[in-house]
Amino acid sequence: MLSFCIVAAIAVSVIIGYKTGFNTGFFAIIFAYFIGSFAMDMSPKEIINGWPVSTMFVIFSVSLFYNFALVNGTLEKTARYLLYMFRRFPGLLPFALYLASAGIAALGAGFFTVMAFMAPLSLLICEESNMDKLTGAVSINCGALSGANFMTSGSGIIFRGLMDESGYADVSFRYSAAIFTASVIFSLLFIVLFRFGTKNGRCIPQNASFEKPEPFTPLQIKNVYLMILMIGTVLIFPILHILFPTADWITFINSKMDVGLAAILFSAAALFMKLAPQKEVLARVPWNTIIMICGVGMLIQVAVSAGTIDLLAAWAGSSLPVWLIPIAFSIVSAVMSFFSSTLGVVCPALFPLVPALSGAVGIPPLILFSCIVIGAQSSAISPFSSGGSLIMGACTTDEERSHMFPRLLFQAVPMSVIFATLFNLVLSVIL
Repeated sequence: MLSFCIVAAIAVSVIIGYKTGFNTGFFAIIFAYFIGSFAMDMSPKEIINGWPVSTMFVIFSVSLFYNFALVNGTLEKTARYLLYMFRRFPGLLPFALYLASAGIAALGAGFFTVMAFMAPLSLLICEESNMDKLTGAVSINCGALSGANFMTSGSGIIFRGLMDESGYADVSFRYSAAIFTASVIFSLLFIVLFRFGTKNGRCIPQNASFEKPEPFTPLQIKNVYLMILMIGTVLIFPILHILFPTADWITFINSKMDVGLAAILFSAAALFMKLAPQKEVLARVPWNTIIMICGVGMLIQVAVSAGTIDLLAAWAGSSLPVWLIPIAFSIVSAVMSFFSSTLGVVCPALFPLVPALSGAVGIPPLILFSCIVIGAQSSAISPFSSGGSLIMGACTTDEERSHMFPRLLFQAVPMSVIFATLFNLVLSVIL
């Protein structure tokens, strides 16, 4: 009964958040308090200790660093240069939009930030080039999602943190790299399907034109170099550790390397270099996302203490054929993400199921993690979810918005979810 109440609390938190527009994390914290204190006799301190401090710190510090590039225009100008590179290949415009979105997201801007400034730009480009706007929307959504899954970007860092908390700290970097690779392959294949497999997508624009962006300012050049140095610093030692696992000095330095602390170090450097005003940088920290992820994380910790996670894993392992479990995770993730956030709800809720389920049925944890992420991100373009809502918000007229809504809901989402299910089926066989 207690486990049922906790599962219901997670669902109710999502529903209330969706209906009211308020942050789901607030309601998750309230449910964690009442269930933990009055149904499980947990102390208030124990409940508060469920707040994922390390996850919060990483999100805060990484977003803080990349906000410098966002405020001073480095990220947007980089995106425009990437698009300009494809000016002579109009038929490849969807892939240009993908590359621009993925590249900026991989640099650390994160999914929401990239979608916020790429969605209006993409729809404008589609208008000027006569390219199908849904194809453009799918391209930037796939790009922002897969790019953000990069190991040093927002989503990739959160995945690593959740896997660390689930007991996979030793392999979390390798797992996150594999998830990033899988999401890139899925995204490119899906864009190919959408570009060449749909009537509107096959209408190749021939009059696309891009003005050459203004050159990077000296300040922006400094910011680009600093971002490259940050990414290189964070990536080099985990990669060296994989290549040379017996080298003691590499193992030692790798054990001391932390992306959150490194981001604070480089943020301080950015402040001394005066890359952007401190006040504006701090104002762009995604507190809404932090509260959502950490609030749901508190409720998940209550669920762990109550044995709910083990119970759900045992039920899935005994009720479903082994080969069907990854597909079930993919579909459940897609359904959850249709109304909610992949990072804020889906992954914090489902990642803790992986250790027990993997141990019970013998499925490699990487398969389950990958299916959760790919499945969840397949429905992110829903107009009720993060990606689709940002695309809808970028529409400039009510007519455009009314036209885009059913195409997102009844064309893009079903195609994406079905393709993700098939992709995960193949992935589970390969891995």
